Amino acid sequence: MFDFVVKGTAFSSENPKEVKSLKDHLFCISDKGIIAAVISPEEKEYSQIIKEYREQNKFYEYSENQIILPGFIDLHVHAPQWAQIGTAMDIPLNDWLHTYTFPLESKFSDEEFAKTVYSDLVSQLIANGTTTVLYFGTIHRAASRILAEICCDKGQRGLVGKVVMDDKEQNPDYYRDESTAEALAETEAFIQDIQKLAEKAPQGIYPVITPRFIPSCTDDALKGLGELAQKYDVHIQSHCSESDWEHNFVKDRFGKNDAMALNDFGLLTEKSVMAHCGLLADEDMQLFAKKGTAVAHCPISNVYFGNTVTPIAKLLHEYEVETGLGTDISGGFSPSLFDNVKQAVISSRMLEEGVDQNIESEKRGVANSRITLNEAFYLATAGGGESLSLPIGKLDVGYAWDAQIIDLVGKNTFIPRYSKEETLMNLFQKVLYLARPEYIQEVWIQGKKVHEINKRMTEV
Repeated sequence: MFDFVVKGTAFSSENPKEVKSLKDHLFCISDKGIIAAVISPEEKEYSQIIKEYREQNKFYEYSENQIILPGFIDLHVHAPQWAQIGTAMDIPLNDWLHTYTFPLESKFSDEEFAKTVYSDLVSQLIANGTTTVLYFGTIHRAASRILAEICCDKGQRGLVGKVVMDDKEQNPDYYRDESTAEALAETEAFIQDIQKLAEKAPQGIYPVITPRFIPSCTDDALKGLGELAQKYDVHIQSHCSESDWEHNFVKDRFGKNDAMALNDFGLLTEKSVMAHCGLLADEDMQLFAKKGTAVAHCPISNVYFGNTVTPIAKLLHEYEVETGLGTDISGGFSPSLFDNVKQAVISSRMLEEGVDQNIESEKRGVANSRITLNEAFYLATAGGGESLSLPIGKLDVGYAWDAQIIDLVGKNTFIPRYSKEETLMNLFQKVLYLARPEYIQEVWIQGKKVHEINKRMTEV
């Protein structure tokens, strides 16, 4: 009845605030890599299923020193910027783009260079427990296709965009689309390329409409991309109200905020994910909720380039905007969503309590802004799945078997436990705060094991 069965202790979000612990549960996986049943030790068929699938050599059992988490979902990665990760983090956004980032991205006209960088990036993200990624590529159709092919080959679920940057006044001559017509034609051809490639990727490979951000694009390009999104019913990604510079640029150009301008061009839909969004007004949040557009919260990157703390508690609970996490490589220095989970909590507390000692404490911060660790975990898992409108991010029936196996006791592992009475939820918190990539023993995507510690498995 099932392709295989997994036994272990797992954690999965019930909703933004609640995480459920599943001690010694059975996860029954279909031949499509979907969780077909979740069976607790109290259920009558529990022992029989273990016996039956163990006899068939289709049974995986994880010990009490291992736990299962859903695979992480990264909603914002600039794939070419992997080559500069951890550098040039101390200058303003616009200077950073023109001095470092655009020169680097222009090099991806070299397909061999693209293969080298992208192969390493995808492997590293998988090793960090990231099973699904929403990728920005470059303006180069061939290199962006290479990224999608590498995701396909390595088994990662990839949503990949060929970037559009056609405004001759705002983009350097050495790195921009030759014309608006070419940008749109290449985007449409890329969509068709990736839809064909997806036929041999059971985990899912998706094309994404990708205007870099409003300052990089002409009105005609934005309008044309909105029309392509409607024609092909594909995902859309961009930046929205990321920094004072970008936010004010759009207001000067259109007399309105990013969100309203993007919506005018048909770029806010249920399949849209907008990165950062730290400067959204209340009416922008209302529009996101109405359209079903999601926010990719990039807490580490926002410290360096966002000029503000994105009000996640307000987005989630007051306006019920779909929200997930992004690393924003390389605006964020870490490829790990464990690091971004922690920073999401830290930043939210700084927003609530304030940082300026010259302001009296009761006026220093923004009330009701903090989020819990449970909420940050939700952003990295179930919230990301909801943001992409895909059945991923939960260890529950009907969801893909995307999982990371965390080793609690090993040569390179430090999860202190000194009491047998320690609760599972205490253990869960320790793992989220202390886990590092070397703690991730295995990674599964769509029912296939794609990574083992000290071994990269490329067969899917």
